[in-house]
Amino acid sequence: MAMFRGNSKFMYDLVVIGAGSGGVRAARIAGGHGAKVALIEASLHHGPPTYTAVGGTCVNVGCVPKKLFVYGSQYSHQMVDAAGFGWKDVKGYHHDWKTLITNKNKEIDRLNDIYSSMLGKAGVELIEAIGALKDAHTVEIKSASGDVKEITAETILIAVGGWPFKPDIPGIEHAITSNEIFYLEEKPERVVIIGGGYIAVEFANIMHGFGTKVTQLYHAWFWYESYPIV
Repeated sequence: MAMFRGNSKFMYDLVVIGAGSGGVRAARIAGGHGAKVALIEASLHHGPPTYTAVGGTCVNVGCVPKKLFVYGSQYSHQMVDAAGFGWKDVKGYHHDWKTLITNKNKEIDRLNDIYSSMLGKAGVELIEAIGALKDAHTVEIKSASGDVKEITAETILIAVGGWPFKPDIPGIEHAITSNEIFYLEEKPERVVIIGGGYIAVEFANIMHGFGTKVTQLYHAWFWYESYPIV
């Protein structure tokens, strides 16, 4: 950026739409170099209905909670294996899903606060709203309460990320995605996972580890049929 706080035509040097990994990084570095920056995110706290928050998919409904679920699900296998290493009376264990979700949420809360703190120290203004590009220098922002206003910037960065895809098929209203599974109030007794990508395979193993009966559906006989044989 050639000039910081030098163009009085605009309210900000930089406006970033989306507070995921890319958006947070861009806003924080620009702010650290003296730019006047606004960072727009639909929600500053994780959970329904937006699910993501400051930190984006990875922090809120991706890498971080997924790893916590992976770690938790592995204990069931370790307790089964323990008998072979001489551990006695390890039967009869059970898993409390609500404890998992509660502690997972506490960790995501902590990370949301850290991200917000880092941005604040860099002088970035966090705006809790939906941002829509109006023109090359104007963003319309709409808050959860319905208030609408416009802000302007010399440079606008769109960093909104992606969203899980749900095909338009009968019964799709009964299906969930990798967003909602992190907020289920009860552990499902059975789950059908459609797909054979890495996210699908990870969740098949996670839910199996927690004791859910898992059925995975995939369009080919074997996962490796999609890959060339070397």
